Parts: sequence; C-alpha cells; structure tokens
Amino acid sequence: MSLAEVLMGRSFSGRSSVHANHEGRKLHVLMVSDVYFPRINGVSTSILTFRDDLARLGIRTTVVAPDYPGTDIAADEAADIVRLPSRAVPLDPEDRLMQWSSLAGIDRRLASADFDLVHVQTPFAAHYAGLRFAKARGIPCIASYHTHFEEYLFHYIRFLPRRALRFAARWLARHQCKSLDAVVVPSQPMSATLRDYGINTPLHVIATGLPESQFVRGDGRRFRQAWGIAPERKVALFVGRAAHEKNIGFLLEMMALAWRQKPQLMLVIAGEGPALPALRRQASALQLDDHVRFVGYLPRDGSLRDCYAAADVFTFASHTETQGLVLLEAMAIGLPVLAIAALGAAEIVLPRRGAVAAADTPEAFAEQLVTLLERPAKRAVMADQAVAFAREWDAAAQAARLAALYRELVRAAVAVDCAQPVPASR
Repeated sequence: MSLAEVLMGRSFSGRSSVHANHEGRKLHVLMVSDVYFPRINGVSTSILTFRDDLARLGIRTTVVAPDYPGTDIAADEAADIVRLPSRAVPLDPEDRLMQWSSLAGIDRRLASADFDLVHVQTPFAAHYAGLRFAKARGIPCIASYHTHFEEYLFHYIRFLPRRALRFAARWLARHQCKSLDAVVVPSQPMSATLRDYGINTPLHVIATGLPESQFVRGDGRRFRQAWGIAPERKVALFVGRAAHEKNIGFLLEMMALAWRQKPQLMLVIAGEGPALPALRRQASALQLDDHVRFVGYLPRDGSLRDCYAAADVFTFASHTETQGLVLLEAMAIGLPVLAIAALGAAEIVLPRRGAVAAADTPEAFAEQLVTLLERPAKRAVMADQAVAFAREWDAAAQAARLAALYRELVRAAVAVDCAQPVPASR
C-alpha cells in the first residue's frame, strides 16, 4: 500500500488488527518527531540513518514530522514521510511546532495502514501524539532519548533558577518514560544518567551508527580555496548546531589564547543556530576576525565532507552530548579529535583511539591543541586509529540491534494480546 493510499484514510475505531495479521508481512513502524530534514540536527540524522538500514532488514518506517517552507510533499509521500502543518517556534525560527489538531488526527489520516509499533523521537508534541496513537491501536510505544535536557534547558530559560530547571527536566523524563514500553539511549553514560533519575523503564543502549558513505574523504583543498584559507594555515574545526549548549564560546576563548602561540591557526565553525549572532560578536570582541571563519550549514554529501578534509584537528567542548555522533563523523575520515570527555562523548573520547581527552579550561585546551598541531607524526597515527575506531560504529549493526528490539516488543505484545480472553458472543 502506498503512502498516498494511506493518507486517503478512513475512520478508525477500536483495537488494531495488527496483532492478528502480524506474521507473514513486514514490520511497519511509525516514527513521530518534532524535527526532521530539511532541519539539520542529530535527531534528523539518526532517523535517516536508521531508516535506510531498517529498510534493508525488511522493516518499513513511516515518519510523521512538521512541514517546512519549501517542503516537497510529493517526494515526501514517496519516501513514507507524512508532513503536518506547523508554525515557527518563537525565538527559534529553525524549528517548527506542529499543530496539535493535526497531530490529534493522525490516527484518522493513517487509518488504512497497519502499524506494529510507534517510535517517538522527540519529547515535545510528538511524544504525546505518538503515545496516544499507540494506545489507540494497542501497540507498543518506545522513544529515543536524544537530548540531555537537564543541561539544555538552562541555556534557554535563564530567568528560572538552575536547580528548578534540573528538577523539572528530571520530573519530565520520569513522567514520559514511565508510559513507554522501552527507551533507546545512544550511550552508556546517558543510560546511567536516566537510571539516576529513577527511571525503571527498560533502557536499551543503541547508538546511531555510521553509514559507509561517511568514510569517503572529501577535497580539503577545494574547501580552503572556496573560503580563502591559505594552504599553510592550520585549521581547527567545529561542526554542529550553533547552539548555546554546544559550548562554542569556550572554543572562541581557547582560540584567543592558541593563536598567539600559533599565529596561522584558524578555527572553522560549520553550523547555524540561535547562538550564532552572539558567537560572531564574541569573536569580534576577542579580535579573532582573522582567526575564525563561520561557514554556516554545509551539505552532508558535498562541502561538509570537504570541510572535514580541510581540517587538521576536530575540536569539541560540549558537556551535553548524549552520544557525540559528530566526533565519529570526523574520525571516519581520519581527522584527530580533541574533545572534552563529558557524558556521551566520553565513550568516543576516552578509548583514546584517534582522540585526546581535552582539558576543561580554555588555557589548558589551547596548550593541548598547539601541542597536537606541532606533532604531525602523532596526528598521522591518530588518523589511522580514528578510522579503525569509527568503523566499529557500523550503522547496519546498530540498525540490526534496533530491529531486534522492535521484533521483541511486538512479539511480546502479540503474546499478551493472544492471552486475553475472547468476549462471549451475544
């Protein structure tokens, strides 16, 4: 059945018939998310990466996500993507808020499609809509915990005490997770954090993996020429959303010290987001105009690959990453990593295979960066180690683990459903 046929719909009432005809057909999973491409972030990347490999494993996924200006509805329908009307989020025009009336009606829009499980990707409106849909159909509902909100909220709601925000984030996590059949977390440190919150829902550590395309090296010379970066300049690189929780301001403070020891050093910041205006002002105030280049979002299959290849060291200072996928992306093309080993990023940094655990002060971080840049032989060894390490985070293997979880939950739901007594006929 095509998505176009599904969207024609018919009224839905009563329990889903999925359990009755589950055997003998492909598993069908509904993914619900408050963000998706063309919005570029880790959640979008994770969904797309898993979808591709799940399809190869015989699992069909349909995504419900906001529409964005310029969205190609026909192409989305062909790709099993249902777009719902949305509006810009105040103070954050990159993101969209789906209309609740449309979310409440997705069971009618998708009435003619059989689903076996709902996988919620974000904890906002999508969480409640996905849970409602799953309960209406009597199917399992799981969620991925992509964002460490305890630290995230502090950067956006500054008028409330940090202690109150921490309490609210932990309460919300417990409240949302207790209604789920399972929670997918991308790293062991994040799993431990949720356990510390008092969450008893089964937690499954399944990272977002790297597809083979991530190991294709770009053209660093082409990138440098496009952005006017001389071949002799050493380049430190940050790739990611220009958001307050990414701690990019720390990297600017570090650069204000590092370039004095290495005058040809440049920091390239690839990404956009709500913190970008403040970061530009900070760079100017630190007199870094000749040592920082803001290049915005770059296409993943083109100039972003060239950007990675143009760099000498990947630098990262975030304390809030649940996984740190961008570190693996850098390592996949042999780019040494200097990063603070906090939360999910620690799993990538602390093995010290292509990565160095960075200090948490700008002064010490700067010293480490300069030392690394002055040791080309060490960077060459790190480059080989980085590629080998990144290959262990294979996307197909991670998708197989997620597929196994899906099937386990669906089998359990079928067993429970079959055990229910059949009402007597009147």
